[in-house]
Amino acid sequence: MSPEMVGLDDTVVVVGASIAGVTAVEELLGLGHRGRIVLIDSDNAEPYARPPLSKGVLTGADKPDSAQLPPLDRSRVEIVLGDRVMALDRDGQAVRLASGRAVAYGGLVIASGARARTLSNLGKNAARVDEYVVRSLRDAVRLRDAIKGASSIAIVGGGALGMEIASACVGLGLSTTVVTNEAPMLRQCGTWISDLVTRQAIASGVDIRINPDGASLVRCDDGQPAVQLADTMLHADVIVSAVGDVPNVEWLENTGIHCSPGVVVDSRCRVTDNIVAAGDVAAMGDPFCRNPHWSNAIDQARVAAAALILGDAADELIHRPYFWTDQFALSLKMGGPAPFVGQPEIVDGSVDDLAAILQWNESGRAKGALALNKRIPISRLHRVAGNPTPTPR
Repeated sequence: MSPEMVGLDDTVVVVGASIAGVTAVEELLGLGHRGRIVLIDSDNAEPYARPPLSKGVLTGADKPDSAQLPPLDRSRVEIVLGDRVMALDRDGQAVRLASGRAVAYGGLVIASGARARTLSNLGKNAARVDEYVVRSLRDAVRLRDAIKGASSIAIVGGGALGMEIASACVGLGLSTTVVTNEAPMLRQCGTWISDLVTRQAIASGVDIRINPDGASLVRCDDGQPAVQLADTMLHADVIVSAVGDVPNVEWLENTGIHCSPGVVVDSRCRVTDNIVAAGDVAAMGDPFCRNPHWSNAIDQARVAAAALILGDAADELIHRPYFWTDQFALSLKMGGPAPFVGQPEIVDGSVDDLAAILQWNESGRAKGALALNKRIPISRLHRVAGNPTPTPR
């Protein structure tokens, strides 16, 4: 990587107005960028946070606009909504939009995120059953409206998102079934947390069906949709797919940018000297992998924006894994590289009371931590988890 950088007066285009894109804009402004900044997103809604979508917005406890992020300074940032970026012209240094418009850039932030993967994507919905997802604000509102008149729901996928949706729906009184190919949240969090979540979900009234071969969507003889697991048919008024996401990289085809399993970046989130990537679309590490979590998107966006302006003088990304979820009266805040292996030690509180701080250790070193229904500063959780401490510049 050469030491060339984007000038403070150059135009920076940010593709994607979720938390990574918005954070990158804020970081550029904080670094003294004076030039034009254009933030582009295909979504028509003002920039919003995604975590509330599977919680208060879905249940109707919170209005959709409550998820909006703090507004950006429109006198400094041009925001283009409802216009999808279709292609990148690297030679001409411009992005081309669905409207036909071309926007030139001196620096480019790729924060185009990801979209929901569906069972149709996986070839498991030949019957073309209507499957709901929760990825965008529109998705959450659509599902919210659907469950208002429903008595039952089946959620395919037992990760954090699927379990949050299940928690919301069973709390609304729906007969709720989760269909998963392994124990809930096992791959994400490990056995101990998976067992905890499973117990709470069952106690709340959720029916959990585990089938290692997965599930498919079918129509019964009467035309009604159902989830099929081996020889079993599960009927539900509403069916939700929560089976992961797919990075939005199609607009980068034929550009020479390595886009598998996401946009591959270096330790400063750079693709080239004047192109960076952050958030759910970005892949880094050895082997390359995406880390589609809220806190990671923020950390990457800050590093990426600084790298555009400062080049090699910018700090490298310090990986400090942090993830949280709220479901079934459990507030779970996790630090460290999950999934966690083995049994944790209790640092504070009581597991029986469902209020504790726990630590996982390996060879005498902290390798992870969980705050279970405990308020804790994130900095302390990082310390308990053994996450690295940033060095002040």
